[in-house]
This record gives sequence, C-alpha cells and structure tokens, in this order.
Amino acid sequence: MADIAVEAAQVPAQIPNVTVAVLGAGKMGGILLQAFLKQNLFAPEQIFATVGHAERALALSTQWGVDVSTDNVEAVRKADLILLGVKPFQVPDLIEQIKPALTPAKTLVSFAASVKTRAIEDAAGMEIAVIRAMPNTPSALGAGAAGLCRGRFVKPEQMELAQRIFETVGRTVVVDEKHMDAVTGLSASGPAYIYIIIEALAEAGVKVGLPRDTATQLAAQTVFGAGKMVLETGYHPALLKDAVTTPAGCTIDGILELEEGGLRVTLIKAVMRATERAKQLAAG
Repeated sequence: MADIAVEAAQVPAQIPNVTVAVLGAGKMGGILLQAFLKQNLFAPEQIFATVGHAERALALSTQWGVDVSTDNVEAVRKADLILLGVKPFQVPDLIEQIKPALTPAKTLVSFAASVKTRAIEDAAGMEIAVIRAMPNTPSALGAGAAGLCRGRFVKPEQMELAQRIFETVGRTVVVDEKHMDAVTGLSASGPAYIYIIIEALAEAGVKVGLPRDTATQLAAQTVFGAGKMVLETGYHPALLKDAVTTPAGCTIDGILELEEGGLRVTLIKAVMRATERAKQLAAG
C-alpha cells in the first residue's frame, strides 16, 4: 500500500504534553503516525519512530518531518506513550531490548495480534500500563475499526488516550481481553471477506451486462453506503434490509438465492474459523 502524503497543520497540537514513540513504523505503525500528523494530534517534535534500516529511517524522517531512527531504546527513553508496531513473534525480544528504558509511568500500546497484555507486563517485569489494540487496514483511509482492551495496570486517562489515538483512523470499541480474538476474526480479518463480496457482486454485474469498471464502482459504493446506513441510522441491519425488500419485488428473489446458497452461515463460519485461529496463535 502506498504511503499517504502528510501535511502537518500549523496550529497547536491537540495533545501537547505527551511524547509518543512508534516502534516499527511499518504498515499500521506508519498509518497511525501519519494520521497523528494529518489530524495534528501530536506535533512533529512530539513523535519518535523506529524502523529496521538506516536508509529507510532517513527517507521516512525526510518524508514525515519527524525523528525516525533505528534505536528503539532511545525512542522509548524520550516517549511517554510507546506503540509496539512489530510482528507478534518479535514482541518478546523487543520488550527485552527496551526494558532498560521502561518505567511504570510509561504506557505501552500493542497492536501485535494475539499477544496478551499479561505476556507484555511479565516481559517488562514491572507494573506498567499495557493496552492491546486490534485495528484493521481501512485505517489507512480513516475508515478503520479497532478493538481495545486494557491490562491490569491501566488508568482511565491512559485508556482514554489510547481511544483517542485510534479514533484518528476510524471507530473504536473497548472490550474485555477475552473478546480480542473475536475482534480479530470479525473486524481485523473482515475486510478480506468484504472484498470477496464486492468482487462477487462486480462479477455478477458483468454477468448481467455491465462494464467491469461500472460494476465494481456500483458494488463497492453499495457496500460502503449500506455500512454507513447501519452506523449512522442506528437501525438494526434486518430493519434496513426489510426497507429495501418490497412485496413481490426483485430484492426478495435475490435474498432467497443468498439464503439458499448459505451466505449467512458461511460468513458466520468464516468469523468463527478466524477467531479460533487467533486463539491458537495466542496459545502459541
């Protein structure tokens, strides 16, 4: 996915008294960092980021106008809020590396799938606030969904800050940690399911005579609009479905085909299977 150009606003930052380190400013870490700048949540001088290679660090530092380096320990020393943007298997080594720079006053936010807050707390060896997040890739366009849960030592103001930073890229929900694998199976994996649905709808449009680009636009905008209706009206999806379904009309015939084809059950099973896999990864 291409990087999104950033222009920092020339007004005071919304959160002026917090410094933040993004350890592993790759896909999701980079998305969040750019959102911080674009929405002026933090000023450039409040942000420190790290990547694996010096050449990449120099390029991103120039592009974003923030301090990007390969030194995780130094970035953590400068930061109040530390975002862990590395892969799940890299988390234990990263915590061990930055441990000398950690203090109970700092806050760790991890979006490494299936890594539990207790594991990070234990690795840090202190009563430090750990918040686990599971965002999804539409965060790149500010249309993401993120589930958050708190560790044992998280204060209300730390949780509020975590919610605020993820709200820069979409919507957030706070759940108990026991539900985080379900969040992974539904909203983190969910975009892939929706892309398949959009692709299938577009193929159907081609089948019934539409040009492919027209069919794809109609399919994608229809999914977007339907989601917006659910979120902004607050109506149950079944009620909105019934509003489209007129007696003896076209839509009811289409719904009958979906039900006979098992779409509803297939989607439920997809979420269940992905959730189970997340649980397996969490168990090691």
